[in-house]
Amino acid sequence: MRWLRKQGPLFWVTVLVPALLAGLYFGLLASDVYISESRFVVRSPEKPARSGLGMLLSTAGFSNASEEVRAAQGFIESRDALSSLERDALARKAWGNDHISLFNRFDPIGIAGSFEELYLYYSGKVGAEYDTETGITTLTVRAFSPQDAQAINRRLLEGAEALVNRLNQRGQSDLVRYAEGEVEDARIQARNAALALASYRNQSGVLDPERQGTVQLQMVSKLQDELIGARMQLLQLSEAAAQNPQIPLLKIRIAGLRKAIDEQIGQVAGNSKSLSATAVQYQRLQLQREYSDRRLAAALAALQDARNEARRQSAYVERVAQPSLPDAAMEPRRIRGFLATLTVGLVAWGILSMLLAGVREHKG
Repeated sequence: MRWLRKQGPLFWVTVLVPALLAGLYFGLLASDVYISESRFVVRSPEKPARSGLGMLLSTAGFSNASEEVRAAQGFIESRDALSSLERDALARKAWGNDHISLFNRFDPIGIAGSFEELYLYYSGKVGAEYDTETGITTLTVRAFSPQDAQAINRRLLEGAEALVNRLNQRGQSDLVRYAEGEVEDARIQARNAALALASYRNQSGVLDPERQGTVQLQMVSKLQDELIGARMQLLQLSEAAAQNPQIPLLKIRIAGLRKAIDEQIGQVAGNSKSLSATAVQYQRLQLQREYSDRRLAAALAALQDARNEARRQSAYVERVAQPSLPDAAMEPRRIRGFLATLTVGLVAWGILSMLLAGVREHKG
């Protein structure tokens, strides 16, 4: 006591008073804090190879499980999570009841009980840490009774699971809806291409220019063979008997064959209505129809892939450790807190004492 009396006000201010206040707080006033922990991972099953459309739309269904982990972590730290706790006032009951010390309770004097104030308090009591090496997320909840800490932890974990399921359902629904839209567009394109080709056939009177051209060329070849035969016969008759009555008939036949050959050649290649002219437009329409049919087949395959994918659960929460029910308070660490306060006070007192002694010596 004499030593304490010899110390000046500096010792009382920096060491004794803070130590007494720390002893009072940690010994009598501070409420016990119970910590409930749970651990979970987000699993993403192995998926078969996808079609081109499926790979293009993979982002709609969260193919990478780490994205769901980040989403679950973001939910736990969000106001939506607090709102889920406030459906039955679980948060306010756990952190604001009268059995908690005024120094630890939420809204101790009843003037700062808004949702935003509660969210700030909530942010200091709830945390989610993601381990990138193991893929495990640890959810930690601090409350002033073991049951409250476990109940809040369980409610938040259930909310994270529901969020991951909703994200999967929404992503897969978007994937199927997009694939169905692609199929409908492909069907319309295929129908329009088929109608355009049919309309062109009706207008031109040509079913297949290439096939009809082949048939007409074969006919021209046959007519030319007949023309050569008729000319040979005319030459032989003219040399044998110039007055043969068959000669005029042969000349008429030869003229008819020439006319028929010219007409056939003109139909194949001769004017804007010839087969060679119509073949270009026909081939363009035919290519459009073939492309539309291939696109429709690919869209139908992609739709089937999307429906198969929608039947699968792309990602799901697997609990590694259930929310714990603590059997002892882990905070505050009373002895360590008191000793830390005392140590800091002694260090501050020593430094300030040396500074003041130096000032006095300098003045002297």
